[in-house]
Amino acid sequence: MNAYVVVLAGFGVVVLLTAWLPMVLKELPLSLPIFCVGLGALIFAFPELPGVMPHPGEELAIVEHLSEFVVIISLMGAGLKIDRPFGWKRWRLTWRLLGIAMPLTILGLVWMGQQMLGLSLAASLLLAGALAPTDPVLASDVQVGPPMDREEDEVRFTLTSEAGLNDGLAFPFVLLAISLTQEGGVTGVAEWFVYAVAWKIAAGIGMGYGVGRALGWLTFHLPNRAKLSRTGAGFVALGITCIAYGLTEMVRGYGFLAVFVAALALRATEPEHEYHQKLHDFAEELERLMMMVLLVLFGGAITGGDLFDALTWQAAAFAFLAIFVVRPLAGWIGLIGTHPPSGEKAAIGFFGIRGIGSVYYLAYAMGHAKFDDGHLLWSTTGFIILVSIVLHGITVTPTMRRLDLRRKLAERTAARA
Repeated sequence: MNAYVVVLAGFGVVVLLTAWLPMVLKELPLSLPIFCVGLGALIFAFPELPGVMPHPGEELAIVEHLSEFVVIISLMGAGLKIDRPFGWKRWRLTWRLLGIAMPLTILGLVWMGQQMLGLSLAASLLLAGALAPTDPVLASDVQVGPPMDREEDEVRFTLTSEAGLNDGLAFPFVLLAISLTQEGGVTGVAEWFVYAVAWKIAAGIGMGYGVGRALGWLTFHLPNRAKLSRTGAGFVALGITCIAYGLTEMVRGYGFLAVFVAALALRATEPEHEYHQKLHDFAEELERLMMMVLLVLFGGAITGGDLFDALTWQAAAFAFLAIFVVRPLAGWIGLIGTHPPSGEKAAIGFFGIRGIGSVYYLAYAMGHAKFDDGHLLWSTTGFIILVSIVLHGITVTPTMRRLDLRRKLAERTAARA
């Protein structure tokens, strides 16, 4: 049988499932990512298929670029859906997660990686940097709604904005891990700070803002006949994403950061325009399709690619501590002194979902440097992603529904008082 025809038919099935499954699973304690991983694991578990699905470590370039693409599309969608204007006070919970919770998470995971898994400093730092960000792809179920939805509660807004920014801000730690594998790694730390922290973050923010404002002007403020918004074409979001990412990477800035900032800047150009809805919808549909494809392959890597071949009980313990202790504890510390109720703070800490971004960082770093215990890093990261997908996928719907109910009851009580 022609392999191309089989792949084409399989892709058609994935497209239809991408459209239909969210409606079917909406009221069930089962998420689309769980189904995708299960489908991939089932397909590639057949005895006739061994060897078809390689280990991710054997195809680093493909894994890196596929995961990179779905992350940048997700970041554009996340930026477009945020209604809240950018500001220090308005985003104060986000800054706390980025400035306190994420560094604490990285410190905790680095220590655990060395003590529990016996990793070198470089390998444990890579693992920590890859696992620290909340994934913008898989966290869509706890994010705010589409543009002008008018329902941006603190939990959803904080997780959306954190996921949009921390992918770029975790990159310096991944680059530091790479630098530590090189000769003269200590000397490289100073260079790392100037280049990987100061320059690349500034370039990412500056390029993202410039591209977003420029394309926002072209989209909304040209003479009426030339306005790009008159096309009504949602795929313009893809062009904006690629321009922001590509130009920023050309000047050695953080493209992930630039895409999210560009989306915010574009949205701020004309906040109430209905065209944002079309841009967001296209980005969300493309993201969901690419996510489903990648998660099917992830499930296949588990059963057909021996992704867990190096998984040990220590690595499994590391995974559960990372998900149930390190991130929630770091999130709680980061939010000390803020106003949300304890239940909302707990939700923000707990739903630090790990996913596609972690795969990208691991593939990127291993493509640029040699790390000891590479298979252990892949097995541990893959297991954490699997646990996160299942755990958070089952709990997100009832948890968010309960928080919404509590918030509405509190608002009614306040209105009567």
